[in-house]
Amino acid sequence: MTSRTRIADLADLPDGPVRVAGWVETVRDQKKVQFVVLRDETGALQLVHPRATPSPGSGAEDGTLEADPLADAVSALTLGTFLAVEGELKHDERVKLGGIEVKVGRIDVSAAALPELPIADDSAIDKRLDYRFLDLRRPEQNLIARVQTTFEHALRTWWVERGFLEIHTPKLMSSPSESRAELFQVPYFETTAYLAQSPQHFKQMAQSAGFGAVFEIADAYRADPSFTSRHATEFTSVDAEISWIDSHEDVMAMHEQLLVAGFSAVAEKHGAEIEARFGAPVTVPTIPFPRIPLAEAKQIVADRGYVVPRADADMDPEGERRIAEYVREQHGHDFVFLTDYDASIRPYYHMRHPEDPDLTRSYDLIYRGTEISTGAQREHRVAVLEDQAREKGLDVAELGDYLDFFRYGTPPHGGFGMGLARVLMLLLGQPSIREVTFLFRGPNRLAP
Repeated sequence: MTSRTRIADLADLPDGPVRVAGWVETVRDQKKVQFVVLRDETGALQLVHPRATPSPGSGAEDGTLEADPLADAVSALTLGTFLAVEGELKHDERVKLGGIEVKVGRIDVSAAALPELPIADDSAIDKRLDYRFLDLRRPEQNLIARVQTTFEHALRTWWVERGFLEIHTPKLMSSPSESRAELFQVPYFETTAYLAQSPQHFKQMAQSAGFGAVFEIADAYRADPSFTSRHATEFTSVDAEISWIDSHEDVMAMHEQLLVAGFSAVAEKHGAEIEARFGAPVTVPTIPFPRIPLAEAKQIVADRGYVVPRADADMDPEGERRIAEYVREQHGHDFVFLTDYDASIRPYYHMRHPEDPDLTRSYDLIYRGTEISTGAQREHRVAVLEDQAREKGLDVAELGDYLDFFRYGTPPHGGFGMGLARVLMLLLGQPSIREVTFLFRGPNRLAP
């Protein structure tokens, strides 16, 4: 049997026999010739079958004889059917689909699809998510998956080339990693476990272990009943933590260099296709990203006509959009670090500014008007950690395992956590993280 050739590799082959496989995207069943568009994971191909012409006097002219079994097989094909085809490859510049086609010699149906597909390209997102396995066949979804692969590979490459270690942290925890407000609890033998909201504690443990610089790309869980375009109950978190820093500025410098590496790889490999399919040019950001203290950012948006509702709160989504507009106008940049958050709205483990203990050495990264990441220098002095935990109303005894990491020596360190789907959504100009998540999980979605 001739080995299968991926559609993307056909253009480099000479005319001759080939075997291709994929699923049926369209069928044009004409009187004299039949056309099928076959798609696989790499692209689409036109298949052609000229119907047999009955010879005069054969009796086939009136349809009483089955003159062309292959034509009958093509006519019976349903959209979505998976099949393999053996035939003759021909290069022909007149063929709009890639300048090549395959004349069908044999069809082997692997799995026939039902006659009516339950969704179309213009179906509502919730309907498409019900049949996500079909929705993912769209070339746009294939491109999203390839962009994600390229982006993650570029991040890993950047980290590994600089001596970072990849870790895999537990997702079952005996105590919360952030706050109890957004925890999923699960029965765990005779006790209760929590699904990890982030790898925060374990990234910091790696600093105490002397690993120096670590990263992880893995699932995280938030019991947050939000139905916005940027929230999910299960999501992929991109995390890094580094030792021997002087301030959160070192974390921001690492973060922006990492993103430049990721965006550069995506632009180089997929930029033209992203712009063609999504109309979204891939802009590789320049370094350094703009940095604006949170209090100053709030004043900027207030001066431009919008007051963040709560003075003692984080920047809200409208404020994020307004400050992004300002940065785009003033700096021509898609990214901005909002820095120096008030200690009252940051976790107890964020280090405070020595000159102003009401402020933390922390930041949020805003990309095209949406927060994609939070980072900070961590507090590594156990006595200070205990005091700050008490300030937040936490029971220090319940933090015993975490605080132990700091009782036997830990270097100054910091890091960030970043939502992968948010980055992809904004990069590709999509309206929701549902479009860029392989299988979305939200408050009312646990299937498929």
